[in-house]
Amino acid sequence: MAKKDDSAGMIKVTQTGSPIGRHRRQRENLIGLGLNKIGRSKIWPDSPQVRGKIDKVHHLVKVEAAEG
Repeated sequence: MAKKDDSAGMIKVTQTGSPIGRHRRQRENLIGLGLNKIGRSKIWPDSPQVRGKIDKVHHLVKVEAAEG
């Protein structure tokens, strides 16, 4: 198992759009990112797995570099 790379950085994901009327998979990806209401934010490590989830719902979220 690989060690966690602290140099990868962190990103802040904020939900900006509603999942109402969206495909089930998009709603599931928002929940997987810890988002379920507009305006909620979560901080995640900048990894390919997280970027893949964000890519599926890029039109419903805003991504920025996390401070800290």
